[in-house]
Amino acid sequence: SWHKRAQEAALFMNHAIVNPPIDRHKPAEQVKDVFVHINRETDAGIYVSGAKVVATSSALTHYNFLAQGSATVTEDPSLSVMFIVPMNAPGIKMFCRVSYEQTANTVAAPFDYPLSSRFDENDAILVLDNVFIPWEDVLVLRDAQKILSFHPASGFMHGYCFQGCTRFAVKLDFLAGLLAKALRATGGDAFRGNQAALGEVIALRHMFWSFSNAMAYNPIPWANGAVLPNLEAALAYRTFMSEAYPRVIDTVRRVIASGLIYLPSSVRDFNNPEIDKYLAQYVRGSNDMGHIERIKIMKLLWDATGTEFGGRHGLYELNYAGAPEEVRLQVLKGAERGGRLKAMEELVDTCMADYDENGWTGDTWFNPLVSTAE
Repeated sequence: SWHKRAQEAALFMNHAIVNPPIDRHKPAEQVKDVFVHINRETDAGIYVSGAKVVATSSALTHYNFLAQGSATVTEDPSLSVMFIVPMNAPGIKMFCRVSYEQTANTVAAPFDYPLSSRFDENDAILVLDNVFIPWEDVLVLRDAQKILSFHPASGFMHGYCFQGCTRFAVKLDFLAGLLAKALRATGGDAFRGNQAALGEVIALRHMFWSFSNAMAYNPIPWANGAVLPNLEAALAYRTFMSEAYPRVIDTVRRVIASGLIYLPSSVRDFNNPEIDKYLAQYVRGSNDMGHIERIKIMKLLWDATGTEFGGRHGLYELNYAGAPEEVRLQVLKGAERGGRLKAMEELVDTCMADYDENGWTGDTWFNPLVSTAE
């Protein structure tokens, strides 16, 4: 019923599946005053309390999908619960971080903060204070095995990686193009080292589009004739995205350098002839680029990489895929379960079977004139 409703009503839904970073050194059941858990059950449904992070866009969504990770599955069944909750349910509290859009549009203009002023997902601390969840909205109840099997069995991992990788690849399209324009604005595009740096960013863009295409065009069978995006490409994306984004941001800072700082404070400076004449001379762009275009490019690049908005995105991409060790362990487990690791080891065995301490074991190659046995 939820699948049908989500399609037909075009609901805006977000999810919150991470426990707050509090007392993580303790068993989850000892942190029930913070982690989401069942308070009590009734004939009509359950009452739950606890908090979740990072509830991105929750202040703007219709519903929230609250799930658990494997780290919270303990012997305490009150923590094994998954459900969907409307964001106007009594007892829902949201403590939102500062609004980038509000700040940007209060103190400046879109020209100064072209991203902050319009792209504000507004992460929040999501608190449930004895919130009622009717049975029809409860997905898993006191079942640790279902919690553990949900991500691999539901196709969640495949789907989330597919959209995440495609989103990330588009982001790299944008940053690569913006970096190219910024290099042209400073005249740095003529230097071999900067050209190589831009080439690497473009190569990273190619890599993640290749992962996205592999997920789309090489799907794997699922249930009832349906298919899922390719899991190996999905796991490769998860493994390397958290390394790629900081590398791209670091490249921008290294090759554009002071160009990101050499900027006037406000677009209003263009309206003052006594100021604008100096900007036209001293902040003009290279390659016959005017000062307004140069400043526009650099302010956009700064908003993407250096403002609070840019800093949030850097942190977001670094942690989007989850804990780095866990991501890599999932790659290993997937290769073990799917037989891929066994096949790779068998390839090594095939090579090693061609020779022993006495030389080649078959007649494909001639043994050396001097036998190792001698």
